[in-house]
Amino acid sequence: MKFLYNGRPIDRSEAVISAFDHGFLYGMGLFETFRTYGGRPWLLAEHAERLAKGCQALGIAYEPNVEKMREGVALLLKENGLSDGYIRWSVSAGEGEIGLPAEGYAEPNEIVYTKALPPDEPSDRKGKTIRLLQTLRSTPESDVRLKSFHYMNNINGKRELVASGAGAGTEGVFLNREGKIVEGMVSNVFWVAEGVLFTPEVSTGLLEGITRSYVLEMAARLGIRTEQGNYGWDKLLAADEVFLTNSIQEVVPVVRIENSEGSGHSPGCGSSVGPVTNTLMSEYRAEAERNER
Repeated sequence: MKFLYNGRPIDRSEAVISAFDHGFLYGMGLFETFRTYGGRPWLLAEHAERLAKGCQALGIAYEPNVEKMREGVALLLKENGLSDGYIRWSVSAGEGEIGLPAEGYAEPNEIVYTKALPPDEPSDRKGKTIRLLQTLRSTPESDVRLKSFHYMNNINGKRELVASGAGAGTEGVFLNREGKIVEGMVSNVFWVAEGVLFTPEVSTGLLEGITRSYVLEMAARLGIRTEQGNYGWDKLLAADEVFLTNSIQEVVPVVRIENSEGSGHSPGCGSSVGPVTNTLMSEYRAEAERNER
């Protein structure tokens, strides 16, 4: 596979980055993951806006240009012989001296990766298992959580899942130190109870996912009442429907909820996909394929 390094296609066997890049030394870097439909990136402006805000917060002199990003995605897909793909758009702080800098970063590096997407149709999704993690969600890097290079907390959660014997594809769900639901390792969490769509609020320490925001917007358009707040694990256990969101997997139904030891049960709809989840899952794919944003 080839990737883009500061706009230039490079083979992975030729990949080189400075040992003094502060993305490597101190985790000073940000990334966005998104996918294409018909070769066109979906919700790119929203991803670019979040990336711009994150770079500003970290003092990284990088201003995403949506049109140039579109051109980069098209080039990357062409170079790899893909009609559609998973895209990771990364910005690393760039070279610096060893030590913590007081000034910002004037020469960041832009690295863009792609890989093929597995076949997936919403109607074929059988649902995931989620498991409560004992590993707590780390606090955000600043006032809000950034989509930063620092993924130690997520990796620790993944290792806990494997060590606990969780099944393949199980998503771990973090609580914060107050015992409130935050998010999955690579997803945001939603559930339906008595016709209301619930999701944790940003103050829990979650990453405000682009798909999360779009689903909330879509639900409002469809007349589905939504609430955001601080919720304990018991609310999830009592839900009629549960689903996850992220920018690659879209809307994913949950058919089993487990505690950290692996005991659990299915949500109210059992092994079936609930009506609200099904509506949002189907509508999201339809809107993404129309790709009007």
